[in-house]
Amino acid sequence: MNQTSAPKIRVIGAGLAGCEAAWQAAEAGVLVELWEMKPKKMTPAHSSESFCELVCSNSFRSNQITNAVGLLKNELDIFSSLIMESAHRSEVPAGAALAVDREIFSSYITDKIKSHPNITIVSEEALSIDTGMINIIATGPLTSDGFSSYIGDLIGQDQLHFFDAAAPIVEASSIDMSKAFLASRYGKGEACYINCPMNKEQYDAFYEALISAKEAPLHDFDRESQKEPTVFEGCMPVEVMARRGRETLLYGPLKPVGLPCPDTGRDAYAVVQLRQENLDKTTYNLVGFQTHLTFPEQKRVFSMIPGLENAVFTRYGVMHRNTFINSPKILGDGYRMKAYPNVFFAGQMTGVEGYLESCASGLVAGISAAALALGKEIPIFPETTATGSLASYVKNGSASDFQPMNVNFGIIPPLSVRVKGGKAARNTALAERALDAASNFRLSLDSLFDRD
Repeated sequence: MNQTSAPKIRVIGAGLAGCEAAWQAAEAGVLVELWEMKPKKMTPAHSSESFCELVCSNSFRSNQITNAVGLLKNELDIFSSLIMESAHRSEVPAGAALAVDREIFSSYITDKIKSHPNITIVSEEALSIDTGMINIIATGPLTSDGFSSYIGDLIGQDQLHFFDAAAPIVEASSIDMSKAFLASRYGKGEACYINCPMNKEQYDAFYEALISAKEAPLHDFDRESQKEPTVFEGCMPVEVMARRGRETLLYGPLKPVGLPCPDTGRDAYAVVQLRQENLDKTTYNLVGFQTHLTFPEQKRVFSMIPGLENAVFTRYGVMHRNTFINSPKILGDGYRMKAYPNVFFAGQMTGVEGYLESCASGLVAGISAAALALGKEIPIFPETTATGSLASYVKNGSASDFQPMNVNFGIIPPLSVRVKGGKAARNTALAERALDAASNFRLSLDSLFDRD
């Protein structure tokens, strides 16, 4: 088949979901136009011209198979995910988690996408789509105002908003290691987190400063018609979390358990963890410290953390708008619109939350769109897999109160038999069933697309 007669799809947005969708469709033999408005037009949260820029954390979370996101990683590897391929290539030490060097991660994906013979890059802002051709909308949480307005008209209802926040990053050389120590919680993996312990008096002073610190004003693009912003629990600003109660942080980002201080052998009252940002170990981010405080207030309050008194901040935390649609009303199988069968959505706009969840939705949408373009039946990913359960949640969730969702074992159908040994044993059994289903489904995809 020559390229002029080959089926073609258009993917709008070169983030995690869009790049994964474009890659999967191109690998299936379909020509792809990948539209990305950067670098001609940048969002307030982005600074790099590369694709798949990681705006918030550099962590892809747990590698443990008893954790649903660890299972999702394994499934994405089975499905030959480009995002996972890049994550493995750019990995930095993070204990039992997977974290990446942001620049290497984005550069690798950008190079792979730009060099694929079936992918053409269009560096323009999309303001509308041709519903007569196959489209995948993956414009992410900061969709441009013009295209947001168009999507609102397309879906026939107001969009929903919530807010997302990014954590600050500091120079490693500015951290006082006489007050901090290297360790991973419970000794899992390499001792690669910098831990800043606090006693009760230090925590109380920090807490009071945090809850009374000045927040930055909302930008126009972050306003919701004068309404109070709603915040997704998984990316809640640390100051918002703290206001829920004096001990809330002690069960969240400042949890001290499993991190005994080297000088005492006992857990501190509270511990702030910093995670490696790059392979050179020159920068670290404050784990769980997404924030909307003003930059001077971040410097003042976070410098109260033992070991960070003289910290040099290479990036302060920021808060920005995320946008998602009411997917149970709008989408069917494969993230496909019910009203316009040639249009697919992917990424956080669908109500999946998290880097790998966005990647998984892009993978499913890309494969589904490719099948449609090739005149084949759209494959339905097994609900017993983490990948398929996310797609099912987006399609079948409650339309009256739909909210973004991270992958978790609660959305995967339960086992048909009772497993002894508690939660870990049950999750292991669920993961084993999922990986078997994913491996078999991969074989069916290879057959569908005539791949060896």
